[in-house]
Amino acid sequence: MHHPRADRLAEVATLSEQLPRFMRLVQALKSQPSGPEVRDRAALVLLHPLVRQGPIRQGTLAELVHADPSTVSRHVAALVEQGLVRRVADESDGRANRLVVTDAGRAALDSLRAERTAHLEQVTANWDPVDLATLTTLFGRLLDDLAAGLPRSTDPSPTERTTHPAGEHR
Repeated sequence: MHHPRADRLAEVATLSEQLPRFMRLVQALKSQPSGPEVRDRAALVLLHPLVRQGPIRQGTLAELVHADPSTVSRHVAALVEQGLVRRVADESDGRANRLVVTDAGRAALDSLRAERTAHLEQVTANWDPVDLATLTTLFGRLLDDLAAGLPRSTDPSPTERTTHPAGEHR
């Protein structure tokens, strides 16, 4: 007798074992040396939500990326020192600052994106295009659902998900 619930639980258990492996692999890839322009990869990751959200306060950035404010402060200081981000006065409160990505910061983010894309292109070179499209869709859906379960569900980079008839996601 077939038990769909048992099959589902087995798949969820397998996924729960694969996610930590995925995170370890991402961490290992992040620690690999890259171009000379990439000095602090962890700090560079903050550029994406800054570009997407526009000028925001540092505390808001910490909330968006679900990180400790002191860690974000340290990374922002590095980005400012490198000329990738600048602080501007907050129009609604002159005592506060907002963070703005500079042209150099946009160039660094473009470089990081190109590096990631090239790596993923190499890793998936032998994949069937349908498999790649399926992974992309389902991975985006997983990320959206994980982000929705966080205390503050404002994800700095939600996927563009379109719901199609019959509840399909693309």
